[in-house]
Amino acid sequence: MKKFLASLLVSAMALTLAACGGNPSSPSNGSNPSSGSGTTGGGDKTTINVIISQYGNYTQEWWTQFEKDFEAANDTVDLNIEIVSWNDIYSVVSTRIQSKQQPDILNISGFADYVADDLLMQATEYTSEEVQKKIIPSFWESNAIDGTVWALPILASCRSLFCNMDLLNEAGVTAPPTTWDEVLTACQAVKDKHGDAIVPWGLDISNDEGQAAFSYYSWNFGGGFVDGNGDWALNSDANVQAVEYIKKLIDSGYCNSAPYTDTRYPLQDAFSAGTLAMMIGPMNMVAADSTVNYQSVNIPGNGVGLGVCDQLMVFKNDAAPDQAARTEAIKAFFDFFYDCERYSDYMVFEGFLPATLDSSDNLAANAEKYKVGGSDATGNSEYFKTFCAQLPDCQFYPMQKAEWMDVRNGVIEVEQQVCQGQISAKDALDNLQANIAG
Repeated sequence: MKKFLASLLVSAMALTLAACGGNPSSPSNGSNPSSGSGTTGGGDKTTINVIISQYGNYTQEWWTQFEKDFEAANDTVDLNIEIVSWNDIYSVVSTRIQSKQQPDILNISGFADYVADDLLMQATEYTSEEVQKKIIPSFWESNAIDGTVWALPILASCRSLFCNMDLLNEAGVTAPPTTWDEVLTACQAVKDKHGDAIVPWGLDISNDEGQAAFSYYSWNFGGGFVDGNGDWALNSDANVQAVEYIKKLIDSGYCNSAPYTDTRYPLQDAFSAGTLAMMIGPMNMVAADSTVNYQSVNIPGNGVGLGVCDQLMVFKNDAAPDQAARTEAIKAFFDFFYDCERYSDYMVFEGFLPATLDSSDNLAANAEKYKVGGSDATGNSEYFKTFCAQLPDCQFYPMQKAEWMDVRNGVIEVEQQVCQGQISAKDALDNLQANIAG
């Protein structure tokens, strides 16, 4: 498949998801606090206050129109939408909560602390059955704690394998690898053909995103962070094999020279420049001006990709005079937002992937109907067809678990120590499991 991502589509994607560490380029100061959440105003209207995170330079434009359209279709609701930059949103929301002025609906990344403080409504309380059925099951379940879903995915991203097909074909490799053995064979072929001019495999086990590498390999060797019961299973046999495989990639000379410190960003630049043959990365990793002929496919092994999404969540408001009216207004908001046409338009506008089944199907065939924010460019159906097809196979970090940050840092330390020959994979993972789970 030729490189098909239209340059304007990528350039409009000023950021990756906040969960990927993105920051907006044009921050809003968030200076107008929401107040009176869920109140009944003049004319018996229910007021719903919403904070949306700023994903790009044109986020405000899209949501301003959404607010007008929603109120035209729902004349009993006064909808107030505020756009706040990712630079400010956590401090803004914290201040609002402390002053009991939290919004009714919030778009942010992460919700476990709010659940622990008993601030959120359960998602099933305000999500219609129609919307629940639309959401890709893995993305719905990713927002659950102990079986209860607390938030909805606003948009999606995924990580998959990118292959420079010209470099592979020149080395006699006719198709992207689908197994880990095929990866080794392809890497050796690239090394034999291109020598030091081309790096066969990009690897980031740095402190920046080493936990992502652990997920790529462990999931696709049949392991992962937790077992089927949701308990930590860091020292599983599959995880040991996965870490040993990462070490083999390095020891064989297939990777970039400094995987312990190289982040994915210079690796993505190298792939876009045509000096890196293969790497696992996010859907928007290829630069807009790149001429690389690439394919993006499922990660070898089990074909499991890393899913990333930010959330929409609803705060409780015990002071609302009419709880039933408030809940119905919030439900109407989500019904309106996840409407296939409207949600598809938002995905192309902001440059992300949909977290719903119907919009995934729609954009895979009709993305050209929708405009990229701030331009006359349209979406690209082939792009959405490729990446939306990978979303159902995504898994997610167990960020809802209290020990997650210790696990995140722990698996990075394991990778670095093992790959530098300081300790065996089994011993390192046994130690981590004992430290985390006892």
